[in-house]
Amino acid sequence: MSDSSRGTWASRSTFILAAIGSAVGLGNAWRFPGLCAKHGGGAFMLVYLAAMLVIGIPLLTMEIAIGRKVRGGAPKAMHSIKKKFEPIGWAATANAFVIEIYYAVVFGWVILMTVCSYKFANLTGDSTAASGVWADLLKTTWDTSGYGTISWPVLICLLVAWIVIYLCIRDGANSVGKVVKYTVFLPVACLLIMAIKGMTMPGAMEGLKVMFVPNLDELASADLWIDAVGQVFYSLSIMMAIMFAYGSFLQDDANVAVDGVIIAFADLSISVLSGIVLFTTMYGTGMTVDDMSASGIATAFLIYPSAIVHLTGSGVVNAIFAAVFYFCLCTLAIDSAFSIVEGVSTAISDKFHIAKRKTTVWVCIISAAFSLFFVTGAGVAWLDIVDNWCNSYNLILVGFLEAIAIGWCFKLRKVLDEINRNTKRFKMPAWWFCTSIKFCAPILLGGFFLWNVITLFTKNNGIYGGYSLASNIIGGWAITILVFLSGFIVKIIEKKMHLKEEDQTKIWEE
Repeated sequence: MSDSSRGTWASRSTFILAAIGSAVGLGNAWRFPGLCAKHGGGAFMLVYLAAMLVIGIPLLTMEIAIGRKVRGGAPKAMHSIKKKFEPIGWAATANAFVIEIYYAVVFGWVILMTVCSYKFANLTGDSTAASGVWADLLKTTWDTSGYGTISWPVLICLLVAWIVIYLCIRDGANSVGKVVKYTVFLPVACLLIMAIKGMTMPGAMEGLKVMFVPNLDELASADLWIDAVGQVFYSLSIMMAIMFAYGSFLQDDANVAVDGVIIAFADLSISVLSGIVLFTTMYGTGMTVDDMSASGIATAFLIYPSAIVHLTGSGVVNAIFAAVFYFCLCTLAIDSAFSIVEGVSTAISDKFHIAKRKTTVWVCIISAAFSLFFVTGAGVAWLDIVDNWCNSYNLILVGFLEAIAIGWCFKLRKVLDEINRNTKRFKMPAWWFCTSIKFCAPILLGGFFLWNVITLFTKNNGIYGGYSLASNIIGGWAITILVFLSGFIVKIIEKKMHLKEEDQTKIWEE
């Protein structure tokens, strides 16, 4: 089917770049290397690659193909499977809305660190001072009660971040296509420069050995498997309403099967490149995996600064390296940030028949208003709580429900036919796709969710991060409840507005 009023990608390469840009974000640059370090390096890489092949690529191509078929975002896509599944799409959209609010704040932090990279020129060899640069800029209290002061530099950078996000997606696929031509290649160039620099440092080869040679004993760790599988979902931007939206802008002749594989392996390649940068730089400055952190924020803003001031004896050179590194993170953050907003605005525009640009403006304004909460003194603590629930519970449960709905309550062969519609040489095999969606994804996602819940209550007494019970309820469980009630709230609004509901399930009868 076609929709002449709907924007489309200018070319196949534009779509691939946009999808790669969305998939390749800050999680690749800091979370992937951090988890790799946490689990000793090579073993994590091995499991991550297996998870990418077993479930990552099938889920990615599934969302893109359904988005193209129905010409709509996540709610419309899930409605097309079965009317009662539309709330699953809205849960994905609502969770993405929450993520975009705090992701923009992290983007603002990265912008600020880029601007303030000159500070490293006077901190040569002083790890303590270097790791304190970020905290000093944020004026944070590290707990949920210290609202206190607002960091004006962070506030300014947050507003800059939102302006940049809006400008990138103001014309939907058209403006996104123009931006990704630069923002996808810039971080790769920056990472290559830093990787080359890292590999020339003493101790770099030891770092690469740790990263690529698996310690098979680590494979016995349940945490490794959970972290690796989870990173695949976070990294590919699946279950976040994004790939449904991006797929909805595809031309009918797009080769989803091949493009999905290209996107996944480009994402994997940049993750590995980021890991090379981290491991060679850390080992090159005398650090080991014991000094690294699985926390992406700690890696980027506390640990990496400590390494930067030990790179050379020249403060100017170290400051330049810091500027390149944080500029690289900026370019990674841009694509992921605006893709999340695009997924949300597409869903709302489709449902309420509001002009896309108008929807985008209001989504950005409302999101920006909420994100101001995270520039207070308690902002980092609240961001940590919200991020934990969005990723460890909401995202995983959305994926579980999505896999059950499509894998068990729909003719999966129809989706597979849509994936392989325009491909000749490479077709996604039915045994791979159907086994993944019907069995592997539900079992792994369901197990992942249960493990996180059981761990929270058995090891941490139901309290995450040592924060108060009240903050866990407000920033965690309350948001989770709202996310999964969002579809029913939309249904109430729809009835109040007397909107005529279209039966999207007929799309698959064509």
